[in-house]
Amino acid sequence: MMIRTAAVGAVPALTSTFPALDEWVEQGWAASALLAVEDTAGPRADAAGEARTDGYLRIGSVTETFAATVVLQLVDEGRVRLDDPVGRYVAGVPKGDLITVRQVLNHTSGLYDYAHGEGWSTNRWRGADRFRGYRPQELLDEAFRHPSNFEPGTGWRYSNTNYVVAGVLVERVTGRPYGAEVRGRVLRPLGLTRTSVPGHRPGLPHPHARGWTEVDGRPVDATLMNPSLDWAAGEMISTADDPNRFLDALLGGRLTSAASLAAMRETTATGTIFAYGLGLQRYDLPCGRSVWGHGGELVGYLTYAVRSDDGRRATLSYNPLPAGVPAEAVIGLFAEVYC
Repeated sequence: MMIRTAAVGAVPALTSTFPALDEWVEQGWAASALLAVEDTAGPRADAAGEARTDGYLRIGSVTETFAATVVLQLVDEGRVRLDDPVGRYVAGVPKGDLITVRQVLNHTSGLYDYAHGEGWSTNRWRGADRFRGYRPQELLDEAFRHPSNFEPGTGWRYSNTNYVVAGVLVERVTGRPYGAEVRGRVLRPLGLTRTSVPGHRPGLPHPHARGWTEVDGRPVDATLMNPSLDWAAGEMISTADDPNRFLDALLGGRLTSAASLAAMRETTATGTIFAYGLGLQRYDLPCGRSVWGHGGELVGYLTYAVRSDDGRRATLSYNPLPAGVPAEAVIGLFAEVYC
């Protein structure tokens, strides 16, 4: 499938800061791509296809880092303890007397991922069902009717269910919607005015690049969807700049205590390209440097937001086509930024 999109209304860069983005579009790997970097030299950004450097995007599971931050703030307030059984806060979790809050946040709980079921994942085309709304309890009911993947703490497996449980925990402890807590505790204090928790709204603010998928060999516009199927595991919308500012505040120690930030950075090996902490992924680059953040995927959108310990941060978002951007190309782009 080849899609040629005109950058209507886009703001072109005077020079191509990151020419790899143009190459991805020219190769047919992505319909659009956007990268924003900030370091001691200041901010710089580039975009290809119909993407704009000021455009909105779906950040998918980067949402988990926001949710985990709120949970760690509740830990700092003495309202939650990481090694308490999660059943103390959320009723009905299988083995909730054995699974700890920490194991929920680092995906070692063993809970089945409801998104593995047919029609339950926003990473795949769902036709008209993509506009259906879901309640968090529906997602948990779907997950909990399946057996656990393993005993708590004996393995690692990514499961969106964990962060639905985390969102419910926030609501049970605070008595407020998890989205309201994210807004009140993170977005407003940091002035992240272009980041939102959309709930059941299917659209993105303008401007934005469209997301595409392939159905029966034909390209289909997958931009619009009701993101409530992801809820606290992946519903949020942002720009390339706001995640950079969020990660700088979080990893710079401005959102949690030093002890809580250290807990977030205690990682578990995953057998993948990253190690996983509490709502944080650590990516080790070929040059020996490491970056911290999270990746996120929804059908038509792939986003990575990361920061190194020297304060350099970068958010990459692209709209993949069926061929996909090779993993080595993504790693190579981040190596260009950080190495």
